Amino acid sequence: MLGHQYRKYSSMVANEALLYAQSLTLSGDGKDVWVFDIDETSLSNLPYYAQWIPITPNYSITGRTEDQRDLTANNLRQAGYHTREKLILKGSSYSGKKATVYKSSERKKLEKSRHRIIGNMGGQWSDLLGTNVGNRTFKLPDPMYYIG
Repeated sequence: MLGHQYRKYSSMVANEALLYAQSLTLSGDGKDVWVFDIDETSLSNLPYYAQWIPITPNYSITGRTEDQRDLTANNLRQAGYHTREKLILKGSSYSGKKATVYKSSERKKLEKSRHRIIGNMGGQWSDLLGTNVGNRTFKLPDPMYYIG
């Protein structure tokens, strides 16, 4: 899983995201956010993001369920994420719905609350497709599994 090609591609995507993040002019009102998936993105690619996550508020949308909130928050803290602003977990109202539907709905809620999604990063296409995906998306490799 952590072979040369995986590291090379992950580094390439992270570097592109970093260049993009550094080019942004933020509004300063706290409404510019970057959305991250958690599993196989934030938790397994920590070294690539450690240098630039503080650039914007970090909003995490995960397919983990609400009953895993404490465990998930603890996983993120132990991995070094101390600047996360919001952790969005899958509620029971999304049971049986595709990940794209759930994540699109949650991103739409962010935008309705006047947040601007300036970046969106995930390891699955379901993290990045659908509606309200943000100004720019970054797809990381995920050799572990595929969510359709």
